[in-house]
Amino acid sequence: MTRLTAAARGTAARIDAATPAHRDRAVDALRAFAVAGVVLGHWLVTALVADGRTLRAASPLQHLPWLAPVSWAFQTLAVFFLVGGHVATRSYASARERGVPYRRWLHARLARLFGPVVAVLGLWTVVTLTLLLSDAEYATVRTLVKLALSPMWFLLVFAALTAATPLVARLHPLWPLAVVLHVDVLRFGFGAPDGLGWLNLVAGWLVPYTLGAAWTRGELESRRPGWVLLGGGTAATAALVAWAGYPAAMVGVPGAEVSNLNPPTLAAVTFGLAQCGLALLLRDRLRRAMRRPLAWAAVALVNLSAMTVFLWHQTALMATTAALLPAGPLPGLHTVPDGLGWVAARLPWLIVFALALAVCGAAFRTWEQGGGRRRRARPSRVVRAHRPMTERTPHV
Repeated sequence: MTRLTAAARGTAARIDAATPAHRDRAVDALRAFAVAGVVLGHWLVTALVADGRTLRAASPLQHLPWLAPVSWAFQTLAVFFLVGGHVATRSYASARERGVPYRRWLHARLARLFGPVVAVLGLWTVVTLTLLLSDAEYATVRTLVKLALSPMWFLLVFAALTAATPLVARLHPLWPLAVVLHVDVLRFGFGAPDGLGWLNLVAGWLVPYTLGAAWTRGELESRRPGWVLLGGGTAATAALVAWAGYPAAMVGVPGAEVSNLNPPTLAAVTFGLAQCGLALLLRDRLRRAMRRPLAWAAVALVNLSAMTVFLWHQTALMATTAALLPAGPLPGLHTVPDGLGWVAARLPWLIVFALALAVCGAAFRTWEQGGGRRRRARPSRVVRAHRPMTERTPHV
């Protein structure tokens, strides 16, 4: 065993020992899976094509629509909202038991959510002004800024649902699902304005969020709900794609007439239900897997920097693409994603994107913990090195 391996195992063992015994590690594993799915999905289907001095966004799904099933594995936002609803409702219940007022509880949760945003907005304000003053192509600037700030929609929706937690904690998921259904019927069946679809931006993600609340209430502990969600969601999605004309891709495709994600459609929501069912069915296996110190350490590290990873992954992709532009059009990075050759060339670039993201994470790690302000060191939210292992309520 090399020294590096021994050090890694030692660190993993310390993280494992510092984790409270009551912590449900499956929750953290699902959150890490959801974040990793979004990041890898974006890196695989987002291409910046060099066209002279202009960079334009493209996607292999434009040219290779039969690759749409790949998007099914990486469109994991429903799992994130499922975990988010579970954690938020559990946290709010714990706060009420301890006499913590709603305002203070909400402030603490939103501070964790928006702390890292300041750094992203600050950097991209400087980058945008610099590009415009240097006479860069407006189309290029627009493409870069749009990609960099695209994760912000998620934060706004998630913040709204977090703020509404006391109201939606007992809301049955069928209610927001009914809203999504009626919106799509009006849009696609009766020609209602497309703007009506933006109601689904909240209603669509409220479905898995309220499922998370039902998880907190103990209504999803048996395996039956998981099988119902997985089977029903899969069947409904297949029917919608096969017979109702919904796109097969569960992510946005540039130039497509209809996007399942922007705003969410009924097909995206039913697909999310299937994903949530699978997540619920995997909980016991994940809990067993997370007993392994190395596996748990990896999950814990992803959770500690989840917001940094989510907010900076597109910047890492664009920084790599722009920095290597003078080297000429590199396959899989600057070229048109119109064949399997591009896909094969893209895979090694994922390692470079990950290294660039690690640099961003190292540079902006303090914003993850305290919004960029110096403050007394505090224990992490995933492990508690100085808390008794019999603490009654989990820190979430």
